[in-house]
Amino acid sequence: MTPRKKLKGLVAATITPMTPDGKINLPVIGQYVDYLVNEQNVKNVFVNGTTGEGLSLSIQERKQLAEEWVCQGKDKLDHVIIHVGALNLPECQELARHAAAIGAGGIAVIAPFFFKPTKKDELIAFLQKVASEAPEVPFYYYHIPPLTGVKIRVEELLDGIKAQIPTFQGVKFSDTDLLDLAQCINKNETGEFEFLYGVDEQLLGALAVGANGAVGSTYNYLGRQTNLMLQAFAKPDFALAQQYQFLTGEFLNFVIKLGFGVAQTKAVMTSVSGIPMGPPRLPLVGASSEFIIKAKAKLDSIVWPDGD
Repeated sequence: MTPRKKLKGLVAATITPMTPDGKINLPVIGQYVDYLVNEQNVKNVFVNGTTGEGLSLSIQERKQLAEEWVCQGKDKLDHVIIHVGALNLPECQELARHAAAIGAGGIAVIAPFFFKPTKKDELIAFLQKVASEAPEVPFYYYHIPPLTGVKIRVEELLDGIKAQIPTFQGVKFSDTDLLDLAQCINKNETGEFEFLYGVDEQLLGALAVGANGAVGSTYNYLGRQTNLMLQAFAKPDFALAQQYQFLTGEFLNFVIKLGFGVAQTKAVMTSVSGIPMGPPRLPLVGASSEFIIKAKAKLDSIVWPDGD
């Protein structure tokens, strides 16, 4: 495999723009890429994941989105990671082959969550069958037990995984178990693997135990502020980093109490960026006008340390 730029820093978990009648809205992806790069200073994306409603899309739609992000991101984005997870192995493999064919910078796979793997060996066997279909593409395991119910600890999964999956590059770690994350990073003495944290309101804690970066939905519209938090942490100016984390948490705590999910994320992104993200796909329903008004007012009221 040719040498690649290490994936670190922020990765936007991309939203899937949709038209009012529920079709994917490919023509705005170019504008979306420019917005992330120029306004949020975010140059990595994670496509067709949870925030992108990937598992509510058809295989053809997922392929179209992957192609558009790779095409529009050429020479602008550093990494385009395509989530290829599905409930059945053949679809995962088809999506992995497609991602490799279009030149994706990496692929990621969620654990199947209807018929679930219950042991490490079962999960690794599934992941290996997907990764082997894209033998030149960096492979990430997408760990999100709150949604999958698959609670196999990543620390356990790491033992011997590289021997079975030579392209294994790291983990999108979307869980609050910082003990598991810390043990993974402690085992990663050579820095061979990348651990990207996926719980935005706890990112500072993950950085403290050694996370390489983060994949999240808030980096679509709070990427610039979160990048400033990363800079403060690196200095190190922990007090300033805390300020950024606390303010992000203040906003998320507010909207979570109102009811916050993918539909509401689409509404916030539309409000902040001006790019129409459209409605979510059923069974999700669109954000209420009351939510949009309150969330915008809250976000506008926050005074960030940089004065914005």
